[in-house]
Amino acid sequence: MFTGIITDIGEIVSVTAPRAGAAEDRRLRIATAYDPDGIDIGASIACSGCCLTVIERGRDGGGRAWFDAEASGETLSKTTLGGWTQGRHINLERAAKVGDELGGHVVLGHVDGVARLVSVTPEGGSWRLAFEVPAELAGFIAPKGSVTLDGISLTVNEVDGTRFGVNIIPHTWTNTTLSERTPGDAINLEIDVLARYVARLNEWQAGIRG
Repeated sequence: MFTGIITDIGEIVSVTAPRAGAAEDRRLRIATAYDPDGIDIGASIACSGCCLTVIERGRDGGGRAWFDAEASGETLSKTTLGGWTQGRHINLERAAKVGDELGGHVVLGHVDGVARLVSVTPEGGSWRLAFEVPAELAGFIAPKGSVTLDGISLTVNEVDGTRFGVNIIPHTWTNTTLSERTPGDAINLEIDVLARYVARLNEWQAGIRG
């Protein structure tokens, strides 16, 4: 589980096929400011919103820390990971521990779909970003509700059909990859898990009544 509070901006060092017979999968090496000695093999790290498992970690010849993770063909096709290449910056968050401050909201690291950045508008000292989401996910997004975009916990300002807007304060703009995104870019989207379960409960109750 995560909270949507980004603690590092990593960089893709390499993207390779992990092993023979896994041509559709990819092994990602990600440079990070995290101390590799404090990362357990098998630990979960949210990489721009997608929960990946650490399979190796260490330092390069220059002392730069890195960790490796694998992404399946299914993950590559359902998220933005399929387009990641060397040099791309990504948002990182380590899994929450019992007793940690829940600064954002409950984030699972399970990407529900891909949103498209429609516009970026400076607004005072902040930025207003508008996104277009798949129609099947639009109903889960509500004004003043929570949403996760590339791993970042954000509050929805307004909703208009399949579009919604968020306000990005300077701290978030500076300490995440949002400042690098431009209109048309794909963004990993995770809807609020509470909205998901409310919708499922309503569906189940409707089935009983029917």
